[in-house]
Amino acid sequence: MSPRKAVEQELTREMIMEAARDLFIENGYRHTSMRQIAKKLNYSHGAIYYHFKNKAALFFALVEANFSSLNEMLEEVMASSLSAEEKLENVLLGFIEYGMTNQSDYEIMFLIQDKELKRYTENAPDASYERFAAAIRELCPGQVTLKDTWLLFLSLHGFVTMYCRSGQTMADVEELAQAHVKFLLKAIRHD
Repeated sequence: MSPRKAVEQELTREMIMEAARDLFIENGYRHTSMRQIAKKLNYSHGAIYYHFKNKAALFFALVEANFSSLNEMLEEVMASSLSAEEKLENVLLGFIEYGMTNQSDYEIMFLIQDKELKRYTENAPDASYERFAAAIRELCPGQVTLKDTWLLFLSLHGFVTMYCRSGQTMADVEELAQAHVKFLLKAIRHD
């Protein structure tokens, strides 16, 4: 018997998540298997199950990490020494920039829909939206309603979705993103 082949690098959750992200975007959630993810990494599928209970748990770990990163951006803006007006502009523009800079992550967070995933992913977007809404309320006390906040979010999401799927980068749409944010700020001030 020959000795077991040594692996070049120890398999980590991060490696698995990166490979899975690419395959989920390329093939869709339903058409990606744990075996395909393992094959892409040159590991056995059993090695993947050591880190993740199943494909839905792996997908949820991706979603959770992505929302954590988006929430971090929001927290950094809110903790900065900028004025409330500057923070508001940075929160809105930061959302667009996050989506455009992390297009695969954004697609996984908001655009992949599957019944099997619903129970795994329904809380992460809600918690992130609540942070967004709390920031808007804090920065615009008495100026925006819950409906206004939701419309702001939908407008930002629509912008990112439109340009994310076009293959353009943040640099390609930066001027338009800034104009969009200014338009939204003007709408908030005049309501």
